[in-house]
Amino acid sequence: MPTSIAVTSADLVLPATDHHTPTAALLQHPDDQTLEAAVADMQVLVEQSGYVIALYPASLPAAHRRRIHAVRSLLESDRIALLASPLPPLALSLLVRQLRQLSLCDVGPGVLASAARLLSHYLHAGALLGSVAHLDRVPVGLRAHARSWVPGSRFAVAAHPRAQLVKAGAGELEGPEYATRLLFARGQLAADWVTDHLAAAWRVQDVQEAPLPAASPAWWGTGRLVEFAAHLPDLGVVHQLVASVRREVCRWCGLELIGDHCGFCAAPIGPREPRDRAPVPLRQGIPSSLGP
Repeated sequence: MPTSIAVTSADLVLPATDHHTPTAALLQHPDDQTLEAAVADMQVLVEQSGYVIALYPASLPAAHRRRIHAVRSLLESDRIALLASPLPPLALSLLVRQLRQLSLCDVGPGVLASAARLLSHYLHAGALLGSVAHLDRVPVGLRAHARSWVPGSRFAVAAHPRAQLVKAGAGELEGPEYATRLLFARGQLAADWVTDHLAAAWRVQDVQEAPLPAASPAWWGTGRLVEFAAHLPDLGVVHQLVASVRREVCRWCGLELIGDHCGFCAAPIGPREPRDRAPVPLRQGIPSSLGP
């Protein structure tokens, strides 16, 4: 059985792009499930798949965060990885799908958990907003705050991998320098700027739509938005990217991993050369270390 991927919200589970990608398990809110039932469900999941990687937003409510950590503690299991992510909701759902796809490849649980951090570097996430008055995820200047009160104002905001904010139509967001596909989810704004202007500026291969995650309005500070995220379109490239990074063995739990710490036991890896800590650069969607 492949390593199980778990999430804390059903709308973080995007439809699979094929008939093989497994879905993700749902770690329910404490209001919807007793602690005893949550522990029992997690125990079954671990027994079935061997390892569980749970991704949750860094903004997850405290009660829900305490619940998933309590479940892991009660099971006393080092086969459960709990990974908090600062990504916006739509980008996090893309990361979840990439890990679901990778779980079927020749990738061990330690490498799969470490890949979450690596693959985050290649997600370009942002939103078109009708107001930035309540935006606290990206620095907002006084002028932009003032413009938020002007009817019809729209702002193009990037939250990852680098914070950016420009007035839509008066500036451009810096995008990926490699081939990507664009996923967007519309709230209470028209999506034409994203589907036409941004898609052309970022030279994406394709544009697809998804439902807006329930957490998006709170994350961006407004319901007048269109959220978007550009991602690597091909599983083969994603797999090669992960496979191109040097692997280590965790000195505590013995799992093979990439990066500077283990996703399961959090044990750090010893000092490494600077080039090993940086994300692998891409050239036209292919890891440069794997090019011809």
